[in-house]
Amino acid sequence: MEPGVLEKICSQIYRKYPEFKGKRPRVKAYASTQNLLIFSSQGTTADGKSITRSLRVIVDENGKIGKVTTSR
Repeated sequence: MEPGVLEKICSQIYRKYPEFKGKRPRVKAYASTQNLLIFSSQGTTADGKSITRSLRVIVDENGKIGKVTTSR
């Protein structure tokens, strides 16, 4: 994936999901023309316990976001 396309996708994700701002995604091939970006972030619950949140983003080679899913 080209760096410029990746930066464009990351800025869109950071705007919608600010808790992932500054986190770099892992990039995996998903299909012949798609990639899977996985963002991970640490958070804290109301009772002070640590929790890991994941955000999965399916994108095409042009940078169009197809689907976004997140863990609780």
